[in-house]
Amino acid sequence: MKRWNQLGIALLPAALLLWAQSDPAVDGRFFSKTIYPIMQEKNCRGCHVENGVAATTRLHFPPETASAEEVEAFGRSLAALVDREHPERSLLLIKPTNRIAHAGGKLVAPGSKEDAAWIRWVNYVATLPAAPAVPASGIEAKSTGGTAAPEMMRRLTHSQYNNTVRDLLGDQTLPASQFPTEDFVSGFKNQAEAQSVSPLLAEAYSAAAEKLAKNAFRGGDTNGLIPCRPSSAGDAGCRAKFVRAFGLKTFRRPLTEPEQRRYEALFAEEAKRNGQFLAGAQVVVEAMLQAPAFLFRPEKGGKWGQYDLAGRLSYFLWDTMPDAELFQAAAAGELGSKEKVGRQARRMLGDPRARQALDEFVSEWLRFDRVLGTVKDRRLYGVYTPELGVAMTEETRRLIADAVWNDRNFMDIYTAEYGYLNSDLASVYGVPKPTEEFGLVKFTAGPGGHSDRAGILGEGTFLTLTSKPDETSPTARGLFVREQLLCQKIPSPPPGTNMNLAPPEESKPQTTKERLEAHRSEPICKSCHGLLDPIGFGLEKYDAIGRRREKQTIVFIPTRAERGKRDTTAQLPLEGKGAVAGIPNSAFSSPRELGAILAADEQCQECVVKQLFRYAFGRQEAPADHPAIQGTFEAFRDSQFRFKELMIALVTSKEFRGVKD
Repeated sequence: MKRWNQLGIALLPAALLLWAQSDPAVDGRFFSKTIYPIMQEKNCRGCHVENGVAATTRLHFPPETASAEEVEAFGRSLAALVDREHPERSLLLIKPTNRIAHAGGKLVAPGSKEDAAWIRWVNYVATLPAAPAVPASGIEAKSTGGTAAPEMMRRLTHSQYNNTVRDLLGDQTLPASQFPTEDFVSGFKNQAEAQSVSPLLAEAYSAAAEKLAKNAFRGGDTNGLIPCRPSSAGDAGCRAKFVRAFGLKTFRRPLTEPEQRRYEALFAEEAKRNGQFLAGAQVVVEAMLQAPAFLFRPEKGGKWGQYDLAGRLSYFLWDTMPDAELFQAAAAGELGSKEKVGRQARRMLGDPRARQALDEFVSEWLRFDRVLGTVKDRRLYGVYTPELGVAMTEETRRLIADAVWNDRNFMDIYTAEYGYLNSDLASVYGVPKPTEEFGLVKFTAGPGGHSDRAGILGEGTFLTLTSKPDETSPTARGLFVREQLLCQKIPSPPPGTNMNLAPPEESKPQTTKERLEAHRSEPICKSCHGLLDPIGFGLEKYDAIGRRREKQTIVFIPTRAERGKRDTTAQLPLEGKGAVAGIPNSAFSSPRELGAILAADEQCQECVVKQLFRYAFGRQEAPADHPAIQGTFEAFRDSQFRFKELMIALVTSKEFRGVKD
């Protein structure tokens, strides 16, 4: 006991630790009726789940739909977290009560009725067998796998639609740019669960198909879509060839015999009515562009498994349809082995279309849309324009493209002490202007020979998209780091929670950090804000558009009742110190220091793999995907974090190829 006193841990009353041995109530449904509701109320599940902040711990909650029996089994599995000889030292007890540091803060007050119930349970669990049965959804779910992901049909994203009609028809009009806006789900726009077709989108597909079909044959067959020379409007042989060839490319698989007959009949009827061969071809193009086989991509293997795989490869690596070589490989059954898929993937990564696909992934992962759509308070950020926002995203795009296509260590995107700037960005950053637009510029050295600005965390993209129109948002910056860069899901605030900060008061000016400290004093806010805000606090010396600053400027605007009074300004010094709860020795005071911490952290490294997995598969990873993610991560790490090798490892995995061994 002496050692624990020296560590500053409040010892538990010995009498309480004897309750369970003689209390028959601590058995049966005690966990599901007493302890589990406490854990639910304190929102322990919010962190102790797959991809939660505490995902790396041994405590993983079962699904919310778990039965009473599964909940009790989960409770018994907690014996793995109990010190049998000294139950009072068990992490299961001293963490939630914050008797030792807990990233979620103090969830259970020592000495409370909840604490007493917790003690009774811990002492009881200490008497259970050393190796209790553990449900697949419990604390060992991460290593043992679990429920497999369902088969899916994936709709073409707007980007994929534009690229596909470009390569299929030679059309450069970007028709999908006028479609209804796509939603971000799980960080991306291509997640299958959000890809339903609304009536408005269906109408847009119909209008686009009609226009695309007309443009395809405007002025004749200028795009070379007809593979033969028709002798007449009713040339049956040429008609069949066109339907078969165009159908293969449009549906990304051979047509079935009923499909072939149906589209030939449609062609023949229209060609006869108009007396022109191309009229028949046009109506077939219009019809096929509205068919589910064009708009959706099956991922279930079977008869067309090789063609489905060719589509998965092309839409992941190119963001568009397969080329002739991929179609030929699928027809010949040459995509059946890991080695052959790998060879095709390496060929495809040498094509310019691979760069457009990477750009799409990066723009969604790092949420360029938030920068391009942001508005800033012109009194404080008069230099910010939509063009500057575009320049910010271009800097980020070029930094990542350089790391990928020049085979650099991908984790350098967090630590690079240079950027690809234009003149406007250089002015914002306070560095020399580049000799050419978006040329490489090294950041000016500061104390210790290093600039505080480095990597994507020091770029205008991140610093702008995680800020409000008139001030920074430490919470938003912390949330972005947690969710996008560490793949940790932060629980949503309870319904009805007021998330707005009190406005600054002219009589008592406060920095954003000081105002947030008052906000975090609320018990309902403290646990989550304690995970987010300290990250943002370490970045406070960069304002809402990424300019370096030592003080926060607060402008007080007179009310209508104060007409005639001028604006007043307060300048408040900034500390700029932060930390990442859950990562040891993670104190930092600049983007450069935070970038170095993340680049060296395995959670961040593995998050790159998870984000690419989600993008490639169009869904969140399932427990059954852990072997694939782990194997891909190991290949990524062994390659010294070369992103191209990560892509190769992912597409050659059995999960991507759709095979069982």
